[in-house]
Amino acid sequence: MMTRQASALKRFGVSLLVTAVAVGCSNLATRRGFYTPIDAELRSGNIDSARQLLETARESGKYAHKDRFLYFVDAGMLAHYAGDYQASNEKLTVAERAAEELFTKSVSRAAASLLLNDNILEYSGEDYEVLYTNLIMALNYAALRQFEDAFVEIRRANLKLEQLEQKYGDAAHRYRQGMAEDSGNVEIDFDLPTMRFHNDAFARYLSMHMYAADGKYDDARIDFDYLTDAFRSQPHIYGFEMPKVTYHSDSGAILSVVALIGKAPIKEALSLRIRTDKDLDLVQVLYDDPSMQGAEYGHLPVKVSQDYYFKFALPQIVQRTSQVATVEVLIDGRPTERLQLIEDIGAVAEQTFEAKKTLIYVRSVARAIVKGLAAHKLKKKADTGGLEGWLKKAAIDVGTDITENADLRSTQFLPGRILVGDFEVPPGSHNVVIRFLSVDGIELDRVTHANLEVGRRGWRLLQATMPR
Repeated sequence: MMTRQASALKRFGVSLLVTAVAVGCSNLATRRGFYTPIDAELRSGNIDSARQLLETARESGKYAHKDRFLYFVDAGMLAHYAGDYQASNEKLTVAERAAEELFTKSVSRAAASLLLNDNILEYSGEDYEVLYTNLIMALNYAALRQFEDAFVEIRRANLKLEQLEQKYGDAAHRYRQGMAEDSGNVEIDFDLPTMRFHNDAFARYLSMHMYAADGKYDDARIDFDYLTDAFRSQPHIYGFEMPKVTYHSDSGAILSVVALIGKAPIKEALSLRIRTDKDLDLVQVLYDDPSMQGAEYGHLPVKVSQDYYFKFALPQIVQRTSQVATVEVLIDGRPTERLQLIEDIGAVAEQTFEAKKTLIYVRSVARAIVKGLAAHKLKKKADTGGLEGWLKKAAIDVGTDITENADLRSTQFLPGRILVGDFEVPPGSHNVVIRFLSVDGIELDRVTHANLEVGRRGWRLLQATMPR
């Protein structure tokens, strides 16, 4: 029979564990539950309601200050879907500035201490998220016929792509310095993958049309060549047929339809375990999923003092499916060619995440080793026998696991795919219907533009969105 002292001790231990879990989850885990009602309203087409729920979430503290980039991108995208292009640009401009400010700060903090969980750091956005803040702003400005401002955003997007290799080379240098200076004394040799994305097709598509609309056909042709090269030289991103594009009509006008479909990827946790081998100076990383049967994720040459086996997690990019299979356009009641894919944002996300994923991997392994070895020593000291010793060791295990939660933060409302279509039409007034169809050909939604005026040799841009 349990004594009163043992019973009280047990209650204290359980309380300690519950508190540890609660505190750990609130500070070191990614919170995404508050998005559910917002997403439900968005999927139902109630965009104004979704925007209001987002603001309520911010006011109630769902977006921490360190996560302000997420708020501004989320709010900017919902404003875009509502056709409130000016408000969208205002939010996305702040998001871009926050990304630039927070990246340097988060890298410096991460390099300074291996023990900091990534969830504690300021979130500066993934590279594809930052890239599309510029491209969505360019699309907004194009819709507002503010071409010079749109060109500025496209140039900024192109510059970001040009600087990616240097950006992560500098970050890797700081990480190596941090590991060399860290008191944990864990040094890992690593190389970054080559950045294989330098030319964005959608950016070229927009600038091509805007140059042509301004009568700068030589510049439009140059961007057409860049667009062609994006598909030719980057098949790992543009692994599909280049869309048919037309930017000039001698006698008529060009009507361009741009559709934003689905939602960009999110991150999910990949559970892994580390097994160290002091004789081989080796750290082996294994999948924790039982279905993988201990398959190796990777291994690193690292000097370790003891043989241990402990848990950690990494973020991985996970694609989100869309209900929309095709988008049809009818002009004056006559069907045209379906819109064609120009940008698979999921592919861009995976490619641009590679360099950062390597840094996260190296840092997470180093942190897991330091904390795992520290936990082992603490457990040996805490092993006083009996229930008290068991509770102390359990608390150490729980605390160690909690602080290894993967950072799963990501924006929620960027599109998953961008489709385009260019149609030559005679000058004058036209009725345009854009239909979103499922894989079974069922109409999910439609957008109608009645009495749309298109001038001779002009360019008219239409947008349609289906974020589900």
